[in-house]
Amino acid sequence: MKIYLLRHGQTLYNEQKRYQGQRDIPLSEKGRAALRQADFSPREVYVSPLSRAVETARILFPDARLIPVEALREMCFGIFEGRNYVEMEHDADYRAWVGEDCLGRCPGGENRAEFSARTCSAFAGLVDRALAQQREELVILAHGGTQMAVMERYARPRRDYYSWCAGNAAGFVLDTGRWHSEQVLDLVREVSYAKEE
Repeated sequence: MKIYLLRHGQTLYNEQKRYQGQRDIPLSEKGRAALRQADFSPREVYVSPLSRAVETARILFPDARLIPVEALREMCFGIFEGRNYVEMEHDADYRAWVGEDCLGRCPGGENRAEFSARTCSAFAGLVDRALAQQREELVILAHGGTQMAVMERYARPRRDYYSWCAGNAAGFVLDTGRWHSEQVLDLVREVSYAKEE
């Protein structure tokens, strides 16, 4: 089975380098215009319930049934949401969090271990169910954080967390051949559903 693990299109917060987290920020006009319909048509797409993921899925896969999965929401960045690093360069809480390689708890939010556990548990459940149903493909459209958490834990070749964030409307195709034996996924290729500039 092939898994498509995709990220939503561009939002105004992406352009402004703001932490979006669980704020329900829609795609920007520019982000919508940059998307192109995918070159395949899955019956179902599992999506984060946040509107930027849902909107992207509707454009990429107009005929698919969208199935929201709460646990695929982006990491909750607490009091950092809506702000960018320039606005927070003198914020003691933000500097402490960055000083811990962003592993600690965001005030009012999650820490990376909690987020990764939530996301990876939901992802593994979707993979197991799709394999049990003998599906040929599983399409998941969520967030950069979702990609980083899942790919760091399961993807081969191994790479560090931050290296797995694809661009907007981009992501990874994974093969499940070793899922049952080793609970790993082999990277087949990277994909993008953004229009060529």
